[in-house]
Amino acid sequence: MSNIIEITDFEAAELDVYARLTEAQLLNREFPEKGLFIAESPKVIERALDAGYEAVSCLMEKRHIEGEGKQILDRIKGVPVFCAEFDILTRLTGFKLTRGMLCAMKRKPLIGAGALCKGKSRIVVLDKVMNPTNVGAIIRSAAALGMDGVLLTPGCSDPLYRRAARVSMGTVFQIEWTFLKDDSLEKIKALGFKTVAMALKDDSVSINDKRLTAEEKLAVVMGTEGDGLSDNTIAGCDYTVKIPMYHGVDSLNVAAASAVAFYQLGNRPSNI
Repeated sequence: MSNIIEITDFEAAELDVYARLTEAQLLNREFPEKGLFIAESPKVIERALDAGYEAVSCLMEKRHIEGEGKQILDRIKGVPVFCAEFDILTRLTGFKLTRGMLCAMKRKPLIGAGALCKGKSRIVVLDKVMNPTNVGAIIRSAAALGMDGVLLTPGCSDPLYRRAARVSMGTVFQIEWTFLKDDSLEKIKALGFKTVAMALKDDSVSINDKRLTAEEKLAVVMGTEGDGLSDNTIAGCDYTVKIPMYHGVDSLNVAAASAVAFYQLGNRPSNI
């Protein structure tokens, strides 16, 4: 069993990672090799461990030590595990823990965009999608609906932020993703991908246009909440695609639109 430590001092430095440091501080842009992230819920933690991420410490509700968290604790023996009752943990963190468990974990170095795209036929490009809930939901859809990887521009929320990873149900550890160094699509095109701008433009092709599914390598580009993609980005893409709307609805949330786009344009099993 792991090293179980009951919380008696809210101000203990070991709890800073859960109670006082922001996610941006945990990211540690100055020294990325020291970067941490917080995984929330046993399922997300388990998928992170499966992907080779290393646990630093855990914070959990007492009742889960012999319950939902036991399998996790058996995998991280020797790692400090801070525990308390539910109401104390809520006061400490400022939010209710999903399934009563958090785990601080070490980040891994990001791979380059070229390495991510190698051997891939369907990728996602997120352009300044700032809401971590949307980033997590999009990555979950990408993993489930036949996309091979996700590229994010510098303005996007980090997929390892607690809420993004939780909303993704841990799929941020199951599908490859990385950040682009700039907003340019030229590198993606140079790798042989045809680019598809998802945008509310009348001069667009239908999402079920056979030319799209016939493309050997396709990059689906999705923009920020509200404003969508810039005119320059749309102009730089090979296709502009609009999802048909009915009943006077003018648009979908970017996460909902991603599920529609990935289902239509992603890799499909041969039996579908």
